[in-house]
Amino acid sequence: SEVEAIEELRTMANKNTAVKSLLGMGYYGSITPPVILRNVLENPAWYTAYTPYQPEISQGRLEAIFAFQTVISDLTGLSISNASMLDEATAAAEAMTLARRIWKGSDEAVFVIDVNLHPHISAVIHTRAKPLNINIIEHDFKSSLVSIKEDIFGAVIAQLSTYGDVTNPGQAISELHAREAIAIMTCDLLAATLIKSPGEWGADVAVGSAQRFGIPMGFGGPHAGFMSVRVGLERSIPGRLVGQSIDSHGNPAFRLALQTREQHIRRDKATSNICTAQVLLANMSGFYAMWHGPQGLRAIADRIHGFAEALRASIAAAGGVVNASTFDTVTVSKVDADSLVAQALKIGFNIRKVSADVVSLAFDETTIWSDVLALAKIFGVSVGGAVTNIAPALNRSTQFLTHPLFHTFHSETSMLRYLRALADKDLALDRTMIPLGSCTMKLNATTEMIPVTWPEFSGLHPFAPLNQSSGMRELIAQLSDWLIKITGYDAVSLQPNAGSQGEFAGLLAIRGYLDARGESHRTICLIPSSAHGTNAASAIMAGMQVVVVSCDDAGNVSLDDLKAKIGEYGDTLAALMVTYPSTHGVFEEAISEICEMIHAAGGQVYVDGANLNALVGLSQPGKFGADVSHLNLHKTFCIPHGGGGPGVGPVIARAHLAPFLPNHPLDASCGPTTGPGPVSSAPYGSASILPISWAYIRMMGGDGLTKATQVAILSANYIAQKLDPFYPVLYKGKNGYIAHECIIDLREITKNTGVSVDDVAKRLMDHGFHAPTVSFPVAGTMMIEPTESEDIREIDRFINAMISIRAEISDIENGLLTHEQSPLAFAPHTSSDLLRTEWDRKYTREIGANPSGLTHEIGTGGKYWPSVGRIDGVYGDRNLVCACTPIEELAINR
Repeated sequence: SEVEAIEELRTMANKNTAVKSLLGMGYYGSITPPVILRNVLENPAWYTAYTPYQPEISQGRLEAIFAFQTVISDLTGLSISNASMLDEATAAAEAMTLARRIWKGSDEAVFVIDVNLHPHISAVIHTRAKPLNINIIEHDFKSSLVSIKEDIFGAVIAQLSTYGDVTNPGQAISELHAREAIAIMTCDLLAATLIKSPGEWGADVAVGSAQRFGIPMGFGGPHAGFMSVRVGLERSIPGRLVGQSIDSHGNPAFRLALQTREQHIRRDKATSNICTAQVLLANMSGFYAMWHGPQGLRAIADRIHGFAEALRASIAAAGGVVNASTFDTVTVSKVDADSLVAQALKIGFNIRKVSADVVSLAFDETTIWSDVLALAKIFGVSVGGAVTNIAPALNRSTQFLTHPLFHTFHSETSMLRYLRALADKDLALDRTMIPLGSCTMKLNATTEMIPVTWPEFSGLHPFAPLNQSSGMRELIAQLSDWLIKITGYDAVSLQPNAGSQGEFAGLLAIRGYLDARGESHRTICLIPSSAHGTNAASAIMAGMQVVVVSCDDAGNVSLDDLKAKIGEYGDTLAALMVTYPSTHGVFEEAISEICEMIHAAGGQVYVDGANLNALVGLSQPGKFGADVSHLNLHKTFCIPHGGGGPGVGPVIARAHLAPFLPNHPLDASCGPTTGPGPVSSAPYGSASILPISWAYIRMMGGDGLTKATQVAILSANYIAQKLDPFYPVLYKGKNGYIAHECIIDLREITKNTGVSVDDVAKRLMDHGFHAPTVSFPVAGTMMIEPTESEDIREIDRFINAMISIRAEISDIENGLLTHEQSPLAFAPHTSSDLLRTEWDRKYTREIGANPSGLTHEIGTGGKYWPSVGRIDGVYGDRNLVCACTPIEELAINR
């Protein structure tokens, strides 16, 4: 039961030890303002939303992401920021590949990384570099780059060293630019309120984590990573960009910009494989910046720096050996590290053992003066008071966060109302079914969400001593065991913090296995034409070459073409990536035969677990021939999508690939010693949201999980049968049924009437629905996935809306009006449409704005109103604006 599950989780949570961690390394104590905690993190209007591919019903979270981009752009001093990355380490690795993509010189050019980076950031960069044959040179940027004779295509420099030093990167950046290399800097957002930003130093790219902007450590995640770039690199930046455009009424509106860079369109030529990011956390960090404003953020930073400098200066004055400068971290050398760590633990603190004779401690927003006094005693010194001591040459003099957004919402009343106003603009699962195919937008039960904010889970530092996280590790072990049993595999890693990263990790496991067998020449990855774009992008990241296999008329992998491709590439075949059931919405009846064909040719089979919601309890990939998969806990196992993240993408494999799953340099218990290195910043990725999936599986049990799968398939087939007379279902199995989703074909309708899938998608908004997936995997179609969460009433409401739209299309076919005169062309209809003085359209206001006849009677949800009209995508891409206009730009005296 729900009560029993919560009790079990509470028992595990109580096994974790509450110690104040000053370990730093990118993870810090942070205070989430309660108004943001309650009204965003704990609010289904925010956490159940999907990625805003339909911008007219996503203006609230698009505005929030736009504000987050402004925060990052302002604090890093670079013009273009994306909508978030998965974490700091993967952001740094993505920056490396960005630099490589735009490099025009020798293929032998190297990438230089700062020896003073946090160790896990360095490790993730190495993991990414190896399969791409990128040579890494580690360098201390206190010295010139003249000693490096090779061509350099890029370098990453630590703004704050892992030991706390505040760096002056000016000479290094000048030397890099002289060699036509890209200069990347890591950036601490709080530090950037006091010290010069990467942009002021001339950096081309900045990366980092927004964790200390109001997000708990959470045993490693999730947190919003970020990347910002100078003008000229906007088409090379990975991930999503929110930009400004205009709607059909000429009003400003937000949308996802420059989407042709992304994996769902560019596939193997995409800038990255990133799909799910960390939007919910990015929104929270953006609101945190609004709540405090620039003065408040600087005050927090001043306080942290004052505490750190007071301790550093006192130890130095007493003859201790410390770092020469600091923002928040004090490193002390020539000491007995074990003794100091033990003494600190006795008084309730974790401090970092750097080596046998070096310790460091990082102060944060939660540090109070009594903490400083207590810690000073173990070093045998006394401190007088907080002091500041940042070298004048490093001080920030430029303004930031000048837009009114960051000067308005400093009271709970104003912030509460702003958050409510934004949420009211959006359609999420708290309002309606979201029938997105390939996305599995199922219920995220309230009980599953409760433990996420418990401090026993959310307050854990990922690198704290193992015995302090025994409850969390027990949960991780149980969840891992359950996932293995569900899928029929032998080993799992929960480290990948998105499905895309699970794909990458799985392909690395295949490469590691083949390399160990002396078959490193096998680099060909076969991918069906129906596959999700991340598959091809991940294969390229893993150093493979993509060969597309065609599909037959029934939507299945063409066995004839597969045989031909195996014959052509057999000796170099590494893997087949296949989704089961397929992205065409059918069960590949020949899946076991396909696996046998690949194995006979010496390859491995990667089964994409994106559609596992059609398999749980009925079929196991590990038993029908697959070697490795990734799972999407944010699809099948109830972690909410959060408007575009967070997610968890475990990689799960058979025994022969287990030695090649991810590991981590700072947690020997996480993964095999023979692994490829880490694929995420933290050993267990987005660990603090794992209790959601644990609770889902625990409460459902085996029978419940099986029934959920059956109902998901039943609901999809019900929709397919009902809609087939109006919109032909494109692919069916030989018995006339589908899997858990169906594709309806509108191409003939478009040909005959001009009505596009976009018209239908926008018209569904007038009925109060989020559209199904549009033009994927087949252009001119819609892919519908209802999940098991929707009852028959909601499913019938959706079916009736689609039939109503088909009747409007018939009016065009019958010549009653043209496409341009129809409500489909004007959709979605806003309240301002109804308030127009004149109405010269060929249909009534009521038909336009309320085609379903929705009322506010008791027991009904009432009418949802889109806040903007149809958005002009071309205008937005041609006039790219990705941050709030500074207040000076609006002033008459600028």
